[in-house]
Amino acid sequence: MSTTARRPRSDGLRNRAALLVAADAVFAADGTGASLSAVAARAGVAIGTLYKHFPTRRNVVGALLADRHDALFATRPDGLADWVRTVASHAATYRGLAEFLASDLAAGGGPDAAGDRLAADCARMAERTDRLVAEARAAGSLAEDVPVEDVVTLMNAAAWVREQEGSVRADRLITAGLAGMRPGAREWNSGDGRTPTRREPRR
Repeated sequence: MSTTARRPRSDGLRNRAALLVAADAVFAADGTGASLSAVAARAGVAIGTLYKHFPTRRNVVGALLADRHDALFATRPDGLADWVRTVASHAATYRGLAEFLASDLAAGGGPDAAGDRLAADCARMAERTDRLVAEARAAGSLAEDVPVEDVVTLMNAAAWVREQEGSVRADRLITAGLAGMRPGAREWNSGDGRTPTRREPRR
């Protein structure tokens, strides 16, 4: 028996490419929660053909973002602030994508990173975020007690704002958020989860 891997059939490759083009158009119009039946219909194939190539919605999103993620990882961010802005912009590519990515980013890639392109890419984003957070702490631009999770939350919030209200407001949020994470900027926060109280002015 031959052990040579069977090449994908040309019609299968065409269908896969058509599905990704269709998914891009449908998600751009209706967000990542759009009907997969609409994607299949736009591609001119049966819904079963879509599921043959992409068993889950995650697989569609992961394949659709593969090239964008490759480009994202090829960038050399100029520090943490630049990376936060870059990821926030990327996560606003489609409506709903920020929410889609948020859980994987928070989990460092999710439980299925080995066999899931989307989860694997989120794991790479999380690793780069960890490294840039460590560098920012070492450079004195990020307080030592700011957890990585706070930075990821800022990314996700900025992506949502960019998606809903545009890049200007998102950039303002990032600027204000990172300013609040600098050493000394959070001394008023007790850190115990309680609502902080305003400091009384010195007399």
